[in-house]
Amino acid sequence: MTETTALRTAPLRARAEIDLAALRANVRTLRALAPRAALMAVVKSDAYGHGAQQCARAAVEAGATWLGTATPEEALVLRAAGLRGMRMMCWLWTPGGPWQEAIEADIDVSVSGMWALKEVTEAARQIGAPARVQLKADTGLGRGGCQPGDDWAELVREALKAEADGLLRITGLWSHFACADEPGHPSIAAQLSRFREMVAYAEERGARPEVRHIANSPATLTLPESHFDLVRTGIATYGISPSPELGSPADFGLRPVMTLSASLALVKHVPGGHGVSYGHRYVTPGETTLGLVPLGYADGIPRHASGAGPVLVGGKWRTVAGRIAMDQFVVDLGGDEPDPGAQAVLFGPGDRGEPTAEDWAQAAGTIAYEIVTRIGTRVPRVYRNAST
Repeated sequence: MTETTALRTAPLRARAEIDLAALRANVRTLRALAPRAALMAVVKSDAYGHGAQQCARAAVEAGATWLGTATPEEALVLRAAGLRGMRMMCWLWTPGGPWQEAIEADIDVSVSGMWALKEVTEAARQIGAPARVQLKADTGLGRGGCQPGDDWAELVREALKAEADGLLRITGLWSHFACADEPGHPSIAAQLSRFREMVAYAEERGARPEVRHIANSPATLTLPESHFDLVRTGIATYGISPSPELGSPADFGLRPVMTLSASLALVKHVPGGHGVSYGHRYVTPGETTLGLVPLGYADGIPRHASGAGPVLVGGKWRTVAGRIAMDQFVVDLGGDEPDPGAQAVLFGPGDRGEPTAEDWAQAAGTIAYEIVTRIGTRVPRVYRNAST
């Protein structure tokens, strides 16, 4: 196994190790699940906390031909970092957004309504270059996207006019599922049907998109009929199941990419009846040893996991004792005496006995997406297997 220089020299307080070999393997697995579709690796929110530039490069090495971001700023940063030669799309626009910059950077922009179509068309007119535009249909999620009926008809009509004027190219028609992580949910079939109808309407009137897409991670894993021309894999790219009800990562041939650990800052003996952390929500049941883990909610460790978050120390699962503070929390070591500096593993793939991000999600009453994405910038990302 190769390691980066950063892995050997990173600060010892804490680290999030990112296994790029696992990420590449995940991309290959997902491509095999949708063999007739191109794959978009979604690297929004700094690649779900894993590091957008490094993960984007690894995903492209493994065969992803599209990259997806939420904001145009995220996409522009990737282009500026030299990520060229692949299609890139961003979808979360607000009025006055950097349309010209996106057009010049050859980024596909999503349009959900007439205000956005007007702004991107005007930007294209000003710089004298056509925009790459993907029209988003609201097929039932109720967030972004154009409503079916008259709104969709107007958007398609005006986009086709702008295309005829050389101001844009309709490169995609797309939508997003609401409940693809709940197999059998009636909304899934309803959204698929609505998407087909809205795509057919646009194509009957002359739209010739390069890609049609609606499949996110759970749909890529379980709904082959939704794959169309492109699948967008977000959390699955990073080896996390989009829903534990669908199966574990291993069930889908995926491996979690991030391992979060810290070095114990202190190990000490305390008597029974000793209060621990703010509010004394934990009191030692007897004489014991406590370990201080130098990570807290300022680093993204969820305070809601106080008293429940699992940590592997010395080969044993421990539990957060008392409240998680801003910079630190305590585990009860039950009399064990690891040295200060011993490793405390909060989560990882799970195959070496450590907890997983899903275990922390259960402890905090949330989803694993949030656990990995919220790990803050005070925690250095250390990249393993950076070269193929």
